[in-house]
Amino acid sequence: MIVRTLLENTSLSAELGCEHGLSLHIETEGRRILFDTGRTGLFAENAGRMGVDLAAVDLLAISHGHSDHGGGIRTFLSRNASAKIYVSRRAFGDYRLRTAGGESVYIGLDPELRGHPRLVPTDEHTVLGGGLELFSGVRGERFNPSGNRVLLMKEGDRLGPDDFAHEQSLAVTEGGTSVLFAGCAHAGILNILDRFHALKGFMPDHVFGGFHLTNPTDGTRETDETVDAIADALLSTNARFYTGHCTGSEVYERMKRRMGDRLHPIATGGVLVL
Repeated sequence: MIVRTLLENTSLSAELGCEHGLSLHIETEGRRILFDTGRTGLFAENAGRMGVDLAAVDLLAISHGHSDHGGGIRTFLSRNASAKIYVSRRAFGDYRLRTAGGESVYIGLDPELRGHPRLVPTDEHTVLGGGLELFSGVRGERFNPSGNRVLLMKEGDRLGPDDFAHEQSLAVTEGGTSVLFAGCAHAGILNILDRFHALKGFMPDHVFGGFHLTNPTDGTRETDETVDAIADALLSTNARFYTGHCTGSEVYERMKRRMGDRLHPIATGGVLVL
């Protein structure tokens, strides 16, 4: 399995752009998968420079209904003529960010794409075949990210906390190796791992995604005690973790000191062979 980071907050090369967002290209023996598209069409430009043919992608999975993960869907549709796009049934909700000034700003997906014929709505567990599964339904409460406090959803006239029921993760199993792709982990990386275990009966060998331990709007982060406790819990799974995006550089460095070679950074241009 080959995982290429088409887009992340940082880049390994001046030739490749970066933005606050995520897009991964996953190549298995039988399929080419795109996981998220970042905020704009930049992921597609990087794909071209990295030798990734988006027209050959077999399916796109969108981790949740925020624009920094699904803002490039329209670009993908223009580059690929056939792949289905798997999104949570709740992905096109009215999702918002509370700014420092107290305003609520729309950060959801392009509403004009709702109902597009190539979009496939998913439920809490969707088996795609070939060792691929999408799942949501994460209901645990272990160290839910404090940064979620500024993330809202509007239903009718009511504006309240986002419940992240629209967030889904991708499990890929191939040749005895199991990999979890968790996007932003708004539901809490430990809770997502618990849900994975409940569905599969074991923990993954590798985990990719942001841990959402730093709030990108104001730079605040989880306490040292919380970061250490999460790092210890991650170590107990025996998985290897690859993270970036909303984990935050300061939090990453603290976790790295505790987790050693079980934690690695991802950045635009990175290529990992598992």
